[in-house]
Amino acid sequence: MACSLLPLPDISRPLVLKLTSSPKLWTLLALRCPCHCKTKPSLTKAVYTQNLSLSLSLSTPKIDSDRDPISLLNDRIRRDYTERDASRTAMDSKEAEKYIQLVKEQQQRGLQKLKGDRQAKKVGGHSGSDNGSGSGFSYKVDPYSLRSGDYVVHKKVGIGRFVGIKFDVPKSSTQPIEYVFIEYADGMAKLPLTQASRLLYRYNLPNETKRPRTLSKLNDTTVWERRKTKGKVAIQKMVVDLMELYLHRLKQRRPPYPKSPAVAEFSAKFLFEPTPDQKQAFIDVEKDLTERETPMDRLICGDVGFGKTEVALRAIFCVVSVGKQAMVLAPTIVLAKQHFDVISERFSMYPDIKVGLMSRFQSKAEKEEHLDMIKNGQLDIIVGTHSLLGSRVVYNNLGLLVVDEEQRFGVKQKEKIASFKTSVDVLTLSATPIPRTLYLALTGFRDASLISTPPPERVPIKTHLSAYAKEKVISAIKYELDRGGQVFYVLPRIKGLEEVLEFLEQSFPNDEIAIAHGKQYSKQLEETMEKFAQGEIKILICTNIVESGLDIQNANTIIIQEVQLFGLAQLYQLRGRVGRADKEAHAHLFYPDKSLLSDQALERLAALEECRQLGQGFQLAERDMGIRGFGNIFGEQQTGDVGNVGIDLFFEMLFESLSKVEEHRVISVPYQSVQVDININPQLPSEYINHLENPMEMINEAEKAAEKEIWSLMQFTENLRRQYGKEPYSMEILLKKLYVRRMAADLGITRIYASGKMVGMKTNMTKMVFKLITDSMVSDIHRNSLVLEDDQIKAELLLELPREQLLNWIFQCLAELHASLPALIKY
Repeated sequence: MACSLLPLPDISRPLVLKLTSSPKLWTLLALRCPCHCKTKPSLTKAVYTQNLSLSLSLSTPKIDSDRDPISLLNDRIRRDYTERDASRTAMDSKEAEKYIQLVKEQQQRGLQKLKGDRQAKKVGGHSGSDNGSGSGFSYKVDPYSLRSGDYVVHKKVGIGRFVGIKFDVPKSSTQPIEYVFIEYADGMAKLPLTQASRLLYRYNLPNETKRPRTLSKLNDTTVWERRKTKGKVAIQKMVVDLMELYLHRLKQRRPPYPKSPAVAEFSAKFLFEPTPDQKQAFIDVEKDLTERETPMDRLICGDVGFGKTEVALRAIFCVVSVGKQAMVLAPTIVLAKQHFDVISERFSMYPDIKVGLMSRFQSKAEKEEHLDMIKNGQLDIIVGTHSLLGSRVVYNNLGLLVVDEEQRFGVKQKEKIASFKTSVDVLTLSATPIPRTLYLALTGFRDASLISTPPPERVPIKTHLSAYAKEKVISAIKYELDRGGQVFYVLPRIKGLEEVLEFLEQSFPNDEIAIAHGKQYSKQLEETMEKFAQGEIKILICTNIVESGLDIQNANTIIIQEVQLFGLAQLYQLRGRVGRADKEAHAHLFYPDKSLLSDQALERLAALEECRQLGQGFQLAERDMGIRGFGNIFGEQQTGDVGNVGIDLFFEMLFESLSKVEEHRVISVPYQSVQVDININPQLPSEYINHLENPMEMINEAEKAAEKEIWSLMQFTENLRRQYGKEPYSMEILLKKLYVRRMAADLGITRIYASGKMVGMKTNMTKMVFKLITDSMVSDIHRNSLVLEDDQIKAELLLELPREQLLNWIFQCLAELHASLPALIKY
């Protein structure tokens, strides 16, 4: 027979769990139980469904399949609060204030530094935030650059189709002025040119198709406003996530590295005169390492051959000279080998500093030996590909991670790289940063040093873009070979390399020609690269395996076939393989018949043509953000939110949101300070009490979970249901009141009360935060009923509800408000 494990002070009345607004939520009044035995409950368990009918089962019952409000809320919490968020270190508001100010200052440095580098973009107006943090960038379109049929976004009306610019006479004047005509779903709009310049954006999407789902309506802007709000909330979520990651990193500590004269001696061995940008990058990295207590996370963005590697070498020396290890991570074995050679030569004067290369070229015994040396601290500098990120590689005392060309790594590898950033110093080198990296640099959430000054002897690369013809290929190669140079011939796929080899062997029978691609045997690939570097091979036919790193002074012509199949960043990197010496270099980009190319491919090619000057990799990568897959930046799930408003308006909203990030801040209150003045005393049936193994302990656990955080309350509820099945209705009411109090605390609400048809919530919420939260609510019923008056959120209901229904209404309303928390800073 089942019995309770509780002491039984009075068995004449049923158990009542009384929820009041006092800190002690639970009051046990009494218990009625059919027996007083001290044995454990038997396998027969009583489970009550919502209508309190009894069912018996010999095994643990399954959870009710109906998706009740608590289950739906738990699903949303699980989505929003990942394990990483749940385990992230808590931060009090004073500490957060200090770090937010640091982020603001950091952001300003980033924006100021980049002002002069964005020649292609027009600087926008002041965004009106404090600390001089306006100076956002404008993405508005020049109406004269539009072609008939282009899609545009009007900030207030929505998406339309550009028709043209015509003169017309306004009603208030006799002088004709220029008007922009835009077609919408329900008519034609006529905008004065000056107004159009302030309000129009080009409608770009992050994929091949440029066609919006529908055109907006002139006479009904509610759908457009909703789409814009959805985009704004998505942006806020991204910004807050970035802010929290950055704040989390700022909390990490490591002692600054000592300023040593040995570093100056090492620097003096650099054979070239550093450019002004290079000198600044040296200073930036030195300050990060020797003056800061937080781990470095710096992007060095410099065009190919502009001296990024020397910046990394000095950072490596600073770290290894005090007994720490440095890891240099490259995307390909070709680039890793080149780094290894450069580092070995540069550190050859320091016999105590050991350099090792981990690669698939090594035998199993060599790999095991290297792994042991890394673990025991016998290797100071470890160079390699993504294998260095594997679980078998255990570092003795890792201090610095240098990542070259981060955009070439896969998602899992990037996540692993990101995990290092909270504990070691990280230096990322890139000529064309991935959009996400670039975005972080632009917005000041990550330090960036730009090396945009070419070395004095560098000559711009001449870019030739044309339809493929065998005669043009032969002419270009002959020109290079006649002046004693070498040629890269690049194709997008391995299939086709042999065909090109056959064609070139017929055309140039006296010259050494070879093939290189990533699927070749290791030794074969290494030998081919070595021969090409030594000048024995004159023409190298290859895939984009040569995209990064290869520094061959004598190769000054590159031919790229099927150019439309390469990404813009890839093309820029490939073109950078030539032009390393003082000879004029040539890049010949060949495409098939233009009629076969997509709009996106044509736009890529036009952008590359425009960026012929040296040092434009940074601007090019930014342009690329608007052309190729947006998923790289914020994740695939955000692509739909961008589609709502188009990339250009999305990015302007992003800059605006970043400049006002601290204004979207909700200050939570302690759980125990929340009063819920709704008098509900649910009675739990004695059969359900018998069913629980230790009811009082369970009740205390529930309150502790609610007091801790919503994630803990969700886990408690799910475990309760997993173990005992769906709770009876009275227990559900009790749980809902716990959830209401927890969500109220998270939202900064200190009191919830009802008076007739009016529900009131006392809060510390600002008007800006309240507007963002209510704008993003899905339910019109809740959104339209809520108003903020002074420090009270109020809702006028249609009729006075019974107490249980009122609690359900408050639960649903708070659940919707709470869903907006990921878009707010929660300190």
